[in-house]
Amino acid sequence: MTRRRALLAGAALAAPALAPRLAGAQAAYPNRPITMIIPFAAGGPTDVVARLCAEVMGRDLGQTIVVENVGGAGGTLGAQRVAQARPDGYTILCHHIGMGTTPSLYRRLAYDAVNGFETIGLITEVPMTIIAKKDFPANNLAELVKVLKERGHGVNLANAGVGAASHICGLLFQSAIQTQLTTVPYRGTAPAMTDLMGGTVDVMCDQTTNTTQAIQAGSVKAFAVTTSTRNAALPSLPTAAEAGLPGFEVSVWHGLYAPKGTDAAITSRLSKALQVALADDRLKTRFAELGTAPVSADQATPEFHRRYWQADIAKWRPIIQAAGQYAD
Repeated sequence: MTRRRALLAGAALAAPALAPRLAGAQAAYPNRPITMIIPFAAGGPTDVVARLCAEVMGRDLGQTIVVENVGGAGGTLGAQRVAQARPDGYTILCHHIGMGTTPSLYRRLAYDAVNGFETIGLITEVPMTIIAKKDFPANNLAELVKVLKERGHGVNLANAGVGAASHICGLLFQSAIQTQLTTVPYRGTAPAMTDLMGGTVDVMCDQTTNTTQAIQAGSVKAFAVTTSTRNAALPSLPTAAEAGLPGFEVSVWHGLYAPKGTDAAITSRLSKALQVALADDRLKTRFAELGTAPVSADQATPEFHRRYWQADIAKWRPIIQAAGQYAD
């Protein structure tokens, strides 16, 4: 009995000493798989970028990153799910320029589109391309604009859904050429591209990550890239400025987010894994094939990402308000 009491007493004394080590083991991050939410359909440009990052990040973190597509409502359904998730680092979001346009494009949301997230880091800035079905009666951007002005609403402008990058680019393009077309929203980029290549719709403005292979294969007709310099994957494609539309520049940035309140140590760890992914040779090669490139390491940080995102919200607000086209 005395021996038993001594053992129990020893165990009681040891428990406080063991507690910090047990708590530390439980708090080790990550100790289980992470879910990365993509707020768009599988196979689209954001999905491709996210999956490439998730694979390498998972290796660095020592845990699988499970990619889950939660599409709908211009990306807001997936974003809402992450905003309302536990801030423990096990549910993160990969989103694009829509994080900068959503606060102005939607007047009523079930989550805080400005303050509902912690930033992790930027991934890439993807150029857009102005394309059309392969038998569209125009051979350069000037001819395209001329036909669009003549036909107006008789031309169908496809996009991947309200709030998608292709929708935003389409709004700016119509504003730039001062012509309203008939917009045709789809539930994702893949079906929009399928119909464009099939000739069901006429014109589209979308990311090189989605259009490069179709352009190279001659499945669509390309008129311009929407950046200030030509794209290495499409060197013969002129910039919009070179093709006669000066000042028309649009690129689609992508970044990673965690729910508001996620510990800074966790977002920092995720940021470090992202930086490892963006330095990966295979990822860089694949990005180049898709007509884009990773951002620099200092841009793949929570601090830079936060500043960039907030500046983009301020940039898009007057543009969307002037267009007067809201998603709700």
